[in-house]
Amino acid sequence: MEAETYGLIKRSVRSLLNINLDDYKDEQMKRRLDSWLVRVGSASWPDYLRRLRLDNQELERLRDYLTINVSAFFRDPERWQTLRSSILPALLPGRPRLKVWSAGCSIGLEAYSLAILLDEVTPGRRHSLLATDLDRGALARARARGPYSADDIRNVSAAQRQRYFAPGGPPFYVSEALGQRVTLREHNLLADEFEADFDLIVCRNVVIYFTEAAKAELYRKFHRALRPGGVLFVGGTEIVPQAQAIGFRGVGISFYQRA
Repeated sequence: MEAETYGLIKRSVRSLLNINLDDYKDEQMKRRLDSWLVRVGSASWPDYLRRLRLDNQELERLRDYLTINVSAFFRDPERWQTLRSSILPALLPGRPRLKVWSAGCSIGLEAYSLAILLDEVTPGRRHSLLATDLDRGALARARARGPYSADDIRNVSAAQRQRYFAPGGPPFYVSEALGQRVTLREHNLLADEFEADFDLIVCRNVVIYFTEAAKAELYRKFHRALRPGGVLFVGGTEIVPQAQAIGFRGVGISFYQRA
């Protein structure tokens, strides 16, 4: 992809969708964009960008594609076990109601995993659980509580499925009662303001396309959004660069605590 074409795409995407592609790694994003142009069958990017200005439905399809995230319930089960056995017990003393954020929640797999875990660890207690994403299509699916595939729920136990999911399937839907424990909201991690005083922020496998500068700024914002002693939970292969300089200390693989 020529630099002039990519510049045109970046300007158009920022104008139409308020997504700044300068925050994403160039080569990875260019490959995604090239793949998308083939998929939609347009002859050129100028032609497709003209189409976007006239077709709001197509504009939303592009937004969904650019912000897509692949996950599963309890992805990386050993990390979730650490959250259950070590992190949450350390956060709970003196905090009858935790404030938790699933940042970049996509179709809700991570958010509903958190809701299940919190209910199992603290039966009968209600916590504040916010789940956000930029992808409106993904949020609509999360609000509908599904549908989810057998692969999506591969790490869900039979007991959890019986207790927290609607009868039947595949496809599978989480129960209405579990859905009521999660507040879903549209939010742009790179552009919007963050709330504060979170006990736990979960942002896993979201930043893969971000530039190093965008990642660093995002982790600084997460640090500010946590209360002292609050914890950031990242992906299984993700490492927060310059964590100590930001003000984090590692408390296990994938977990960083605000000092």
